[in-house]
Amino acid sequence: MSINIAPLRAFLAVADEGGFSAAADALRISQSAVSHAVAALEKSLDCRVLVRQGKPRPTAFGETILEHARTAVAATDTIRVLAEQRDGRPTGPLRLAAPPTVCQGLLPELLARWRDEFPQLKIRVFEGEDDEVADWLASATVELAVLVDPPPGDGVPIGEDRFHALLPRDHPLADQQEVDLRDLDDDPFLLSCGGCERHVRDAYRQAGARLEPAHRIRELGTLFVMVRAGVGISVVPGLAEPMLDARLVLVPLRQRVTRNLVLTGPLARPWHPAASALVEALRR
Repeated sequence: MSINIAPLRAFLAVADEGGFSAAADALRISQSAVSHAVAALEKSLDCRVLVRQGKPRPTAFGETILEHARTAVAATDTIRVLAEQRDGRPTGPLRLAAPPTVCQGLLPELLARWRDEFPQLKIRVFEGEDDEVADWLASATVELAVLVDPPPGDGVPIGEDRFHALLPRDHPLADQQEVDLRDLDDDPFLLSCGGCERHVRDAYRQAGARLEPAHRIRELGTLFVMVRAGVGISVVPGLAEPMLDARLVLVPLRQRVTRNLVLTGPLARPWHPAASALVEALRR
C-alpha cells in the first residue's frame, strides 16, 4: 500500500475547514481536485475516511488516522521548509492560533513586524478560545499559538494582561481610576466563561466577595451587547479594549489579577522551523 502526502493533506483540509469548497480555498486548488485526492486516499486505504452527508466529517476510521495524518503532513512540510530556507530565512505557510482579545490587541502589531522581517513567510491566523487554542496546538492543527498561563516551556512571553471591570459608559463608577468588585455587588454579573472564568473567580476570592452570575456568556460579542443594553456588568482582560465602542468602558480592578500570554510551539513534538524563527526573533 502506497499513501501519498497530497491526499492526506486534502483529507485534513476537509476535516479542518468543514467542507470541500472551503478546503479547496485553503489549499488553493479546485474543489474537484480535493474530491479526487480524498477519493484516491480512500481507494488506497480501501476504507471511507469522510462522511459526505451534510457537513463532511471524519468517519470512525477517519478519526483514528486523523492525528497520524497530521504528523505525516507536518513532518513533510518541515522537511520542505528546511530545504527552502537554507539561507536561514523562514518561508512558506505557518498557522498561528490565539484567543480573540490577543488577535485584537497584540497580533496586528506582531503580524506587521513579522511581515517586514520575514517577507517570505505567510502566516494564517486561527481565532479561538483559550482551550481551543491549546487543543489546536497539541493536535498539530496549528504550528504556533499564544497560550494563556501555560506550563514552563520554550516559548516567549509577549504580554501580561490585567483584568478590568467592563461597565456601560453611563455607569456611576465608569469614571473611576479603579474599582473594587465589592462596589459592584448591586449589579447583575455576566460571567465570561470562554477562558477567563478562573481569573474572574480569583478576583472575587481576592475581594472576599461571592460570585453569583446572573448569566454565563461564552462569546465576547454577546457579552458586550448585553453590557451595553444594561443587562449587567462583567470582568474581562484589558486587551479587550480595542473591541469596545464608545458606549462601554474598562476600569482597572483594585483586585490585581493578570494572565500571562506566551507565544510558543507544541510541547510534545519538534517545532516547525518558522515557529522557532518567530519566537527567537521576539526573544532577541
